[in-house]
Amino acid sequence: MRDLSGGPRVLLRRLRELMAEPLEPQDRLDRIVRQIAGNMVAEVCSVYVLRADGVLELYATEGLNREAVHLAQLKMGQGLVGTIAASAQPLNLSDAQSHPAFRYLPETGEEIYHSFLGVPILRTGRSLGVLVVQNKASRNYREEELEALETTAMVLAEMIATGELKKITKPGLELDLTRSVTVDGDTYNDGIGLGYVVLHEPRIVVTNLLNEDAEKEIRRLAEAMGSLRISIDDMLSRRDVSMEGEHREVLETYRMFAHDQGWVRKLEEAIRNGLTAEAAVEKVQSDTKARMMRLTDPYLRERMHDFEDLANRLLRQLTGYTGRTTAEGFPSDAVILARAMGAAELLDYPRANVRGLVLEEGAVTSHVVIVARAMGIPVIGQAAGVVALAENGDAVIIDADEGHVHLRPMADHRRSYEEKVRFRARRQEQFRALRAVESVTKDGQRIALMMNAGLLVDLPQLSESGAEGIGLFRTELQFMIASTMPKADEQEQFYRNVIKQAAGRPVTFRTLDIGGDKVVPYFRGHEEENPALGWRAIRLSLDRPGLLRTQLRALLKASADTELKLMVPMVTEVSELKIVRELLQKEVQHLSRFGHGLPRKLQFGAMLEVPALLWQLDELMEAVDFVSVGSNDLFQFSMAVDRGNARVSDRFDPLGKPFLRILRDIVRGADRNKTPVTLCGELASKPISAMALLGIGFRSISMSPASIGPVKAMLLGLDVGALAKVMDEVLDDHHAVMPMREVLARFAESHNIPL
Repeated sequence: MRDLSGGPRVLLRRLRELMAEPLEPQDRLDRIVRQIAGNMVAEVCSVYVLRADGVLELYATEGLNREAVHLAQLKMGQGLVGTIAASAQPLNLSDAQSHPAFRYLPETGEEIYHSFLGVPILRTGRSLGVLVVQNKASRNYREEELEALETTAMVLAEMIATGELKKITKPGLELDLTRSVTVDGDTYNDGIGLGYVVLHEPRIVVTNLLNEDAEKEIRRLAEAMGSLRISIDDMLSRRDVSMEGEHREVLETYRMFAHDQGWVRKLEEAIRNGLTAEAAVEKVQSDTKARMMRLTDPYLRERMHDFEDLANRLLRQLTGYTGRTTAEGFPSDAVILARAMGAAELLDYPRANVRGLVLEEGAVTSHVVIVARAMGIPVIGQAAGVVALAENGDAVIIDADEGHVHLRPMADHRRSYEEKVRFRARRQEQFRALRAVESVTKDGQRIALMMNAGLLVDLPQLSESGAEGIGLFRTELQFMIASTMPKADEQEQFYRNVIKQAAGRPVTFRTLDIGGDKVVPYFRGHEEENPALGWRAIRLSLDRPGLLRTQLRALLKASADTELKLMVPMVTEVSELKIVRELLQKEVQHLSRFGHGLPRKLQFGAMLEVPALLWQLDELMEAVDFVSVGSNDLFQFSMAVDRGNARVSDRFDPLGKPFLRILRDIVRGADRNKTPVTLCGELASKPISAMALLGIGFRSISMSPASIGPVKAMLLGLDVGALAKVMDEVLDDHHAVMPMREVLARFAESHNIPL
């Protein structure tokens, strides 16, 4: 075989010309294999494409029997071609027929060929097919020949990805890239959404593969790599990022990869073989991902995600990509897929167009999920690998009732879900019909159903859901989505708008709850070993009294001539409440002295979410006008479970006896002291758990707006007195073995209560 010096460049140029010609797909493929065979002086060049059924089909050949095209087939892992596709690794053999994986296909006539070089056709690490060259003479192909074949395989990968080969695919069959895929995850917000994929961080599509000046491309790569390293160093130097230990570990991994000379050498080698800097990054990224996908070590597989993200960052540096999908190009029915994202980033999307959100990471209590829930968007989290499997514009169904993401669903599957959506719409109509119905149980117990909120976009759902008011308004969300600290007058106007839109319904404002996992970009904190138990919420506010007093003053001014309900988060000792009361009184005196209007009624409360307060219940109830139980944190701290850690967050059941006994003690303490008590955590958002709360004595619960209809439908048929007797018997019986969740389900079934 002749010297291929400059050969890959010539081949790529000719392939690019072929891709630009107005040819039928089969004709284009036939010319491509002839061009490759001629350039590499190979007697055979063949292209096998992977179908959705796991079969590799011969789509084009130069040198083998042309009658075998679209007839010759190998299963994934079968024969040399199947082995290459399954391993995503090349095979370079001087005598192919002596290899243990060799499988003879008589229809091809390949028995006279001995030397064999095959490479996988890769896209984002996935095998889409196999490209093969063969010769009669027994020999090993040189490294530059392997590089040439891998480079030209990128052209074929783009041809397959564009869907051009659909026209020559047998009726009833489809290619692997377009096959239906289902990814399972965790339900973070119920609902079903049908639409089209929008990747939160879209992959850069490299269209210019061939370079004209290798040294110029290497300089471009060096400049982009330098900018990338600087950006990572900048992120590591930011104190708000360094507070999060896991984030810092990821960024340290990024820095390690960015300074890895082996990676840089591979990129430069690909450029010298004729690729642009962008195409080199894409090729090395795909090759590396294909190798790492075979790893079984979870830590190393996680590093694969880090490497992929870093390579995408480098591609954005090279291409100058600065933003995501514009509003003009945004589909009317979008399902956003992301590895992770912040609450403010979700709000950047056109709200009316978003049908669902799928996250590879995150937890049910993360802030982007809270915002999505407020927007009424179905959410699935912990959907591992979903981003790599999807392309922008793919049809998708998110079933957040069951925790499934269906990519590129079959037509009958989609029709089935369309019927489900229509059924849910009918159910929502039934729930809407209950908006004006008073929330009274079957045995006459009046229940206050409130909603949780934190943004102005939440407020229209007060009327739509039939909520009696806002039981928890998270004031920190205004701070978290802002790029700078909201000024006093901005805070005041914001609270005034909330009160105005509530239209006389009660609103319970929680004072600023930042710190821990609630990172505010402009607030410099300190690195903490365990931020959930650290400097956050009222602890931070008491150490920064100016921050707290500014918020208190804004709330007081905004509530002039109305009622202000104010509660303090993360209280650990009753003495903290006394300090806040004193600060609040000082602000009241200040405003009164300067003639500002004041609330006609001021109620002061506390969040009960730290277990230490369980041994201060009577003192707590005497110190406040009301108590609100934050079940998310109280459960986390009581059970020693990090709610952001997917490995343990669902290890224990909040409807288990230990936690229900804690909640029952709180209700009894409130009754003993005649102090109103509400529960405003996620526990109130499911009919079965809301039923449990009513059974242990809660008469006011606050939840997501979408949950109010189902919860009201449940309580209207509930004899809460009968339920209380059953629950007390089980909770007091230390020998009872039936899980409380099952007890509740059986009670609901026997009393015809909808859950």
